[in-house]
Amino acid sequence: MTETGIRRPPPSALRELLRSESGSGLILIGAAALALLAANSPLAATYFELLESYVGGLSILHWINDALMALFFLLVGLEIKREMVDGELSSWPRRILPGIAAAGGMIVPAAIYVGFNWGSPVELRGWAIATATDIAFALGVLALLGSRVPVSLKVFLTALAIIDDLGAVAIIALLYSADLSMLWLGLAAALLLALVVMNRSGVTHLGPYVFLGVLLWYVVLRSGVHATLAGVALALTIPIRRSPGRPDDEASPLHRLEHALQPWVGYLIVPLFGFANAGVSLSGLAISGATANVPLGIAAGLFLGKQLGIFSFSWLAIRLGFADRPRDASLAQLYGVCVLCGIGFTMSLFIGLLAFPQAPALQNLVKLGVLAGSLLSALLGAMILSLSHREAQPTPSR
Repeated sequence: MTETGIRRPPPSALRELLRSESGSGLILIGAAALALLAANSPLAATYFELLESYVGGLSILHWINDALMALFFLLVGLEIKREMVDGELSSWPRRILPGIAAAGGMIVPAAIYVGFNWGSPVELRGWAIATATDIAFALGVLALLGSRVPVSLKVFLTALAIIDDLGAVAIIALLYSADLSMLWLGLAAALLLALVVMNRSGVTHLGPYVFLGVLLWYVVLRSGVHATLAGVALALTIPIRRSPGRPDDEASPLHRLEHALQPWVGYLIVPLFGFANAGVSLSGLAISGATANVPLGIAAGLFLGKQLGIFSFSWLAIRLGFADRPRDASLAQLYGVCVLCGIGFTMSLFIGLLAFPQAPALQNLVKLGVLAGSLLSALLGAMILSLSHREAQPTPSR
């Protein structure tokens, strides 16, 4: 309670996690490094065979990517909804900035890739590879920087990356999904409508939401659309209770669910996801392929396109008064975060596999471009944020 007797709203799990100087980001980076070592060691065969092993009709890799990561997107959806009610996204100027930035971060990289591959209809199928931001890895780099990055920028990156990922999922659903089932899509729409009706009817018990959420995940999985979309859809229907002086009641269903999910997602699901997807074998990557149009287009799209698109669109929105600059953040720090958004990695690799399903040679070139663009973005972004923090420090008096 405060001195006035008004009870403060409970701290957001997102804010607690993003203020941490290490947290799950360090575990994720360690898991990714371990996966790269495993995929390029004598254990490579065992590593890939384990991921491809089938349990209950799905491979272990699919269970991680399609089932466990649905919980990750559920948590992210809950946090974004909460921030829009009482946080960094609670005003329209602050809501609109991540959306405008995400649009720039998809348009410019796609245009760069198309410029490199304009003459090849087959290679043009990979235009969306460079449009994705890997939220987990980007936040992992920010975790290494700790308090040197304002919390407002971390929330901005999270919101931007989620909008970016939703765009990527939409692209996958519209362009790369195969054998879409209208029956299963209809069932998904019916379940989503039932969830909305429960919310509107004042149902606050989490049990019915969780039950229908599991059904929604299964139906979306069978429909041919990426199953993680079910997590975001479910999050939007979870009630958040408000009252005077207490924007977010600690007994709110949304609050209880997000805090129950946070430790499992941050310290188990996301690291598992990194370990399962970061294991890229470098043995089939020819150095000569670095000059091919596909890897050059991807690397340039991630490293140059992301930072140019996101920063220019953000700067223009702020300059024209459409949006506010993230609180306590300089333009240099904002630019550093924009550079970090060039870490495409897992989602970019996933889209690349969908774009060229029957072309192993092109898949290897995709890996080369994604690794190069993501690594350059991580290193330059971290350097800019470190330097901009030092410059922002007050000069000690003599």
